[in-house]
This record gives sequence, structure tokens and C-alpha cells, in this order.
Amino acid sequence: MPDLLYKNISNYVNLSQEDFNQFKKPFEYRKFTKKEIVLKEGDYCNFEGFVLTGCFKVYYLNENGLEQTLYFAVEGWWITDIDSLINTVPSILNIEALEDSEVLMISRKDKENLYKTMPQIEKLFRIMNQKSSVALQRRILSLTGKTADKRYLEFLEKYPGLEQRITQQQVASYLGITHEFLSKIRRKMSLEK
Repeated sequence: MPDLLYKNISNYVNLSQEDFNQFKKPFEYRKFTKKEIVLKEGDYCNFEGFVLTGCFKVYYLNENGLEQTLYFAVEGWWITDIDSLINTVPSILNIEALEDSEVLMISRKDKENLYKTMPQIEKLFRIMNQKSSVALQRRILSLTGKTADKRYLEFLEKYPGLEQRITQQQVASYLGITHEFLSKIRRKMSLEK
């Protein structure tokens, strides 16, 4: 399973097998059961997690108490509340396992220690944070400037096969629409085929 982590970081930096072994030492292997809360609003996030298997939703509750999903994290994705982690403030996000899942977790302290002992790891996380910022910007532009139909098509492209693993309510929460409206979009698209 750490092979998936090695493959992921190899997209950003080159590490020898020896360096990778040093890099993965502080990671803790954790299992989460379906519906288990990994991070709850109000708690402090002191970890980043790399998803080996399973699926998570990262969401918050809006002022009406409705779930608004920021993103889903499947195999090869990372989970955290970056604001809480970096600024040591209470989280406004929740992270929940949607399936039985396995994650490699690293604490903020251990990550900082890696920065000191392995300079290429600081480069790795800098590049990952830059890519995350781009993804966030694209997500905001999509939510504010695209129709629900186009957002749904983007969802299908970004998360191939995920629609079969999660509920329509969860897809609708990600798209910022009701599940009834999502049903209309899906019906319309199936008629256009």
C-alpha cells in the first residue's frame, strides 16, 4: 500500500528508495469504518492523511444546517483542514469516511521534522499546496460561473466511477444543488444520449 504513496509523491519529486523509507517512517496507518468521523467541526486538525483505500467527504454545514461538500477524497488523495492545520484554529470542516477506508496519517509536528531533515519534502508539499490552490480556484470558478449541468459533467470527469460509490444526495451536495434537481439533470442527459 505504501507503493501508492510512493507513486503519488513521485509525481512531484524524485526520492530514492532509501529517502522514501525515511519519509514514510512517521506516517501512522489508520483504518476508518464507514460513517466514522475523522475530523469534527470545532476540533483542531493536526494531521494530513493520504488515502490508501476508501472514500471520504470533506464538508461543512452552511448557515441553514445543510451539508456543503468541498471535495471527495478517494485512493491517492489527501485529507486535511489546511486552515486549521496551518493556523491552529478550530476546524470549520468535517471529514467523514463514506466507506471502510485505510489512511496513512502524518502529524503536523512530524511533517515539520521531515522539512528539517529532508529538504525535498518541503518542496513536495509546496508543489502539492500549489496544485491544491489551483484546484480550489477552479472549484470556486465552477461553482460561481457554470451551470449545474456543466458542474455535473466536471464532477463525472474529475471523479470517474465515484458516482456509483456515493449517494445522489452527496453528489448534489458537492454540486451545490438539491438531489431533485440532480435527478432532472441526469434524466435530461440520458434523453440526450
